[in-house]
Amino acid sequence: MKTLTRKPILMFLGITLALSAILYIPIIGMGMGTQGLLTLGIMWCPGLAAILTSLICYKSIKGLGWHWGKTRWQLLSYFLPFGYAGIVYGLIWISGLGQLDLMTLSSMVTVQGVIRLLVLATLGTGITALGEEIGWRGFLVPEMAKDLDWIRVSLYSGVIWILWHTPIILFSDYHSNTPIWFGWLCFATMVMGINFAYTWLRLKSTSLWTAVLLHGGHNFIIQAMLDPLTLNTGKTFYFTTEFGIGLAIAGVIVGIIFWKIGDPLKKKPA
Repeated sequence: MKTLTRKPILMFLGITLALSAILYIPIIGMGMGTQGLLTLGIMWCPGLAAILTSLICYKSIKGLGWHWGKTRWQLLSYFLPFGYAGIVYGLIWISGLGQLDLMTLSSMVTVQGVIRLLVLATLGTGITALGEEIGWRGFLVPEMAKDLDWIRVSLYSGVIWILWHTPIILFSDYHSNTPIWFGWLCFATMVMGINFAYTWLRLKSTSLWTAVLLHGGHNFIIQAMLDPLTLNTGKTFYFTTEFGIGLAIAGVIVGIIFWKIGDPLKKKPA
């Protein structure tokens, strides 16, 4: 755990905690559902912490991965959630564990609906995801990777990411209509699994934008599309949303796939 006690990482985690604590209190009191500014604020706490830490420790924010990198990694990042979430919800609809809302679907496929969703995807999920990802994958992951192999980077950063979410899951309205302990366990499992994809793509591409697009794509396809399209048939919430077993299983599978692919920093033999 020596890596986690290095000054830049300790400073980043300390500033993130301090900034987040300021917003945890009103979020716990009022909830996240109707408080858009609070949601935006809490998601930007890691980003602001990363920028401050970089300026203090390195006198620059150039190391946060601002360059675009190869487009193929950006495309894979954005559409990866469409794959794993689409399979999960497709199976839920087919099995009857949840029902596809055809009325909502018809409203989404109109010109106005498509434009609204595109705006939501680019402005909404993109702006909020950028705040988190400047911190977690822009700063924390490459900082950890200076001393650790990518597997341990994935595990440690995944635990930190889960712990950061835990107060608002346990004590605010950021959960679904299942027992909170069940939702937290499913969420933690999903996050730990997909974090292997986040870490792999960040280190492979050396670009912050893979994480932003993956995070934005995940939030967009699940929160803005698939959840609104799914009607409750009784036990649906146990299988859907980020707090259901469906995405928890998908997260584990995604994690195993990227673990099997191997070290993103290992160069192919000439």
